[in-house]
Amino acid sequence: MRIGEIAALVGVTSRAVRHYHHIGLLPEPARRANGYRAYTVRDAVLLARIRRLTEIGLSLDEVRDVLADDAGRELVEVLGELDADLARQEREIRERRRVLAALLEAPLTSEGPLSPGLTALLEGAPATGSPAAAKDREHLVLLDAAGGGAGAEVYAALRPLAEDPGVLELYGRLDELAGAGADDPRIAPLAADLAGAVPDDVLAVIPQGEPAATGVGRALLDDYPPAQREVVRRVMETLAERVRGRTS
Repeated sequence: MRIGEIAALVGVTSRAVRHYHHIGLLPEPARRANGYRAYTVRDAVLLARIRRLTEIGLSLDEVRDVLADDAGRELVEVLGELDADLARQEREIRERRRVLAALLEAPLTSEGPLSPGLTALLEGAPATGSPAAAKDREHLVLLDAAGGGAGAEVYAALRPLAEDPGVLELYGRLDELAGAGADDPRIAPLAADLAGAVPDDVLAVIPQGEPAATGVGRALLDDYPPAQREVVRRVMETLAERVRGRTS
């Protein structure tokens, strides 16, 4: 195969192949008498391996380390791994298409498209003009769109809480703290009441087993003004302790 042929076969550009040669990631193949590179199946397998590793987020230096570990493996082993990886991609594509089909069947909103589970959750929630409730809704929509871990099981567990009219009173108390400081005396009792309103069924299905404020969670926490942020932080700590108590 020539460079254009192997590039097309693997799904990269000829420029990318030349770059991999330049940095020593892909060895230069033997050349024909006319000076053209002559690529083999082994070269194509290696190039496909590089492409897959970069697609999953590895840097070129990390790809180099992986390929060094692969150097002593038989071709059939590498091909088997590539085949398994393609099978995984097929499963992921089927799942994304299943979710897309459900989204297309659901009514579209200005926030959408939303997953069917979140759509049902939001439709069941009582109407309110609470800014804190609107912020919760925005966060759920963001996590749903970004694949932040919540799924149908989590949304189903949240429905009794979302449909409870008593939650509106808690949102109202949270709204009252919008301009308050982080030392406001109303923070502690409100945090306790909010944490107490969360049923154990919700904690049992939270991804990663614990509502920890890390990564995206920290960013969402920072979206609140000081007093509200302190309330939410305390709620998360209390829920984390409850999760640990259930699993210990």
